[in-house]
Amino acid sequence: MKIHLTLAISLLFSINNFSQNNRKAFTLEIAANETQQYKAEIPESPYFVKEKILQIYCGEKVFIECEIAKDTISTMKIVEKNINPKKTIEIEFTQDSKDRKDISTMLVVKNPFDKKLNYNAIMYTPISQTWKPTSIIPIRPKLQNFETWPHAIITLVLEGWRFEN
Repeated sequence: MKIHLTLAISLLFSINNFSQNNRKAFTLEIAANETQQYKAEIPESPYFVKEKILQIYCGEKVFIECEIAKDTISTMKIVEKNINPKKTIEIEFTQDSKDRKDISTMLVVKNPFDKKLNYNAIMYTPISQTWKPTSIIPIRPKLQNFETWPHAIITLVLEGWRFEN
């Protein structure tokens, strides 16, 4: 009986841990350009496609709790709520398409740390349908950055998370 209970608790923990680091399946629909919509069924999938490599879709907001070791971000995990604000990066990725002639996409990243935070980004757009690097401005300590692009973006991959002096 003890073995079954231990196995059940382990399974429950792994399912709970799995679900927190996976987005639920959803339908993504954004303005692609002045006249076209982009629509895709996004399956249940991990937020982190590899260790510390985040994929975020337009319309998502995530909280990433980090562990720091020797001035380096050692681990990152998605959490449901920001219960540890001193070590949780907040990211929100949105589109403004009220004026279809002036579509913009915005990424807001909040840096909770005492050091400048930097990362690399690549984007996938509905028009080009290819991955392209994009520039990112480092985020000063305890502040947030607003990155804006004058076009639609389906998804971003954020990687190479690091602190700068």
